Amino acid sequence: MRLVYQPPYDWAAMVDFLTMRALTGLETLVDGVYRRSISVNGQLGWICVAPGSGDWLEVEVAFPDAQALPEIERRLRAMFDLDAQPELIGAQLAADPLMAALVAARPGLRVPGTWDGLELAIRAVLGQQITVVAAIRLAGKLVAHYGQPLQTPHPGITHAFPTAQVLAAADLASLGMPKARGRTLSGVAQAWLDDPQVFEPKATLKEGVARLVALPGIGDWTAQYIAMRQMREPDAFASGDIGLINALAALEGRPVSARQLLARAEAWRPLRAYAAQHLWTSLNRGD
Repeated sequence: MRLVYQPPYDWAAMVDFLTMRALTGLETLVDGVYRRSISVNGQLGWICVAPGSGDWLEVEVAFPDAQALPEIERRLRAMFDLDAQPELIGAQLAADPLMAALVAARPGLRVPGTWDGLELAIRAVLGQQITVVAAIRLAGKLVAHYGQPLQTPHPGITHAFPTAQVLAAADLASLGMPKARGRTLSGVAQAWLDDPQVFEPKATLKEGVARLVALPGIGDWTAQYIAMRQMREPDAFASGDIGLINALAALEGRPVSARQLLARAEAWRPLRAYAAQHLWTSLNRGD
């Protein structure tokens, strides 16, 4: 596939984000090329994504059912935020002097999505109140223990992400996490079995977040993160995120509380998700 986008596109930032969160056995990033296993309707395959020579991404797909290609393309466009309009987004955020500097530095920054809503929800729950590194380690153990083995020509891609059926029935606390979190993970998987649309976009951001926080163990941070990366809500904003708080504090040179961050973010509506991505990226860059 050749998936076009409106330039500019900050592929380096996308690669950095995905590299920090890559799960052993599920996905790899080598020389700026992203590869991972995929599952659609119970069938398994893999993809390879790389920047093209023009304003597009080059995608190689290995999958047993050609009729799944439109769905695979739809997911990839969402995952890599290929329908974003960076010039319009940048112009709107740049009305705030703080964001203007960040946008000027990374004009093609996108909000990374995800391959699958259940996968992101599980990963988000695993990330509650622990570091990204610790969460990735736990998620890698989850894939190794409960993922379906898959043979590919790519070293490092050996499993598909576990299915909802497996996760709902598993004793996930055995992986070395609090029992309450293990129950939350199983509950999230069961919620998907009860309603496969639970992580899909709703009519409004408010409705989508309300549906998510109704699930046991899902708070506002997790709901906003899922809304941002899976529901593709451009105004989703996890105001309690310590990374966002630290980024704003560093940029403004003063301590910042979650409440102050939320008030500051009013200037970034209705594109707070893109503002959040700029803040996270500024931390990684050391701005």
